[in-house]
Amino acid sequence: MTNGAVTSGLRERKRAATKGAITSIARNLTAERGLNGYTVEEVCDVAGISRRTFFNYFPTKEDAIIGHAEDDIPADVIEEFVAGGADSPAGEISATLFRDLVRLSLRLAEGMTASEEETRQLIGVVHKEPQLILKIIGVTEQREAQFARDVARREGVAPDHPVVQMAVVLLSTIARKSSMAYFSDGNTRSYRDLLLENIAAASLLFSQPFDIPDPTAAEGQS
Repeated sequence: MTNGAVTSGLRERKRAATKGAITSIARNLTAERGLNGYTVEEVCDVAGISRRTFFNYFPTKEDAIIGHAEDDIPADVIEEFVAGGADSPAGEISATLFRDLVRLSLRLAEGMTASEEETRQLIGVVHKEPQLILKIIGVTEQREAQFARDVARREGVAPDHPVVQMAVVLLSTIARKSSMAYFSDGNTRSYRDLLLENIAAASLLFSQPFDIPDPTAAEGQS
């Protein structure tokens, strides 16, 4: 590894640590005082940074609380997923897409467990300041749009390809349902188990044969 690569890696880790510190402090202050109970300057004082540094990372306090859309999925995990479709002809949906989507979901489940306290912190903040839900919806839409671009890049198709869009909708919905169950009061099951259960249920449902109704038959009966 070159000195330049080492320096770049250290710089990225420092940036990630600063972003994480700002978000954690903003969430703590919001939980204690509410969204309007503190200023950006107070966040900066606790974090030991300048206002300029704060705004280099986040445009508003609300954005600092939610965090960046790209923070959830490590770049190396996504690149490994994209590389999994390299042997499939561009423009054709690879035979391993579903399998690799499940593997990707399980990799991300590891991150969910690692950041559990942060997620619980965010849930508590949203309960205190429900208007943040709109901001979360916006960030979620950004994440899903990026995920669609990554799946499309892997498969060599457009992001609006029906299979790409369905993959994003299904995986996002399953992850959301699994998260809600995991963080519900009294839950004792792991996020991984809940996720696999929901993926298996969806797989079973969509593996069943179905008949497309014949519209001409309906017209003949009218």
